[in-house]
Amino acid sequence: MVAVGITEIENIKKRIRVCDYLVVAQLFLQNNFLLKRPLRFDDIKPRLLGHWGTCHGINVVYANLKTFFQDDPNFSFILGPGHGFPALQANLFIDGDLEKINPRATRDKGGLEYICKNFSWPDGFPSHASPSTPGVITEGGELGYALANAYGLCLGHSEKTIAVLIGDGELETATAIGSLNLQNLLSGSKNGKVLPILHLNGYKISAPSIYARKSERELNEMLRGFGFAPIWINNEDPEEFQKALEKEIDSPFYIYKNQKGYGGPNQYHHSHQIPLKKPKTDETELKTLEEWLKSYNFQELFDEERGFGRD
Repeated sequence: MVAVGITEIENIKKRIRVCDYLVVAQLFLQNNFLLKRPLRFDDIKPRLLGHWGTCHGINVVYANLKTFFQDDPNFSFILGPGHGFPALQANLFIDGDLEKINPRATRDKGGLEYICKNFSWPDGFPSHASPSTPGVITEGGELGYALANAYGLCLGHSEKTIAVLIGDGELETATAIGSLNLQNLLSGSKNGKVLPILHLNGYKISAPSIYARKSERELNEMLRGFGFAPIWINNEDPEEFQKALEKEIDSPFYIYKNQKGYGGPNQYHHSHQIPLKKPKTDETELKTLEEWLKSYNFQELFDEERGFGRD
């Protein structure tokens, strides 16, 4: 854990922008990954398959945790919504973790083109987290049983801290709800610490989530009944997120609230999967996609010659 200052806060914001850009590029592009020229129809993948809705939230959580726990070798992260895989892959890519198991995923222009073109691509990367992903143990990710896996990893390992991101639709599953009881069963000095983070973005696939429709008081009382101390994070500000992580409190349960699909095209901001359906054939949607990608100012954050993390 580190004391986070202005520089770290700005770096968190930059990391989120980088990863959001990489998510969009993975979902849509088969060419022209750095927008060296205006987008054309043939730059767009022939089949668009993946999920945008949860990805920005994953990037926000991952960036903040990565900064806060950067010096802790016993810290791990578990992602429940494995359908947000392009966000996980973006983070693993810029940190060099993906390159360790796939030498073609170099943190430079070539590697960037490789991961973007091959996301949801024949013989490439799947649309969901899979065991081929560093640190992933279950096909499709840990949706539903992420919290149970986190407690299992901490069992008998007092040195471990495991943060686990849970979707608000995921928390409606029997396994996830049942796993909340593990807080009372497995708390104690012989076991590690689990930090649940609920991504409260309002929707599950195409319907409102139950927990997003509960009042703050109802949700707090439910979590307290399971033995947790709720801590709300209500906006995108990394400073607020870091302050929440800094609170020394037993059995915290973080509730990160944002909108489903935040950061995408305004008219599609609640989209669960692909927010633009026809950018390969519709000029207006193609232009919207180009403006969306340009909004991240990725060229300010990526050096074509040196890539990421190179001096």
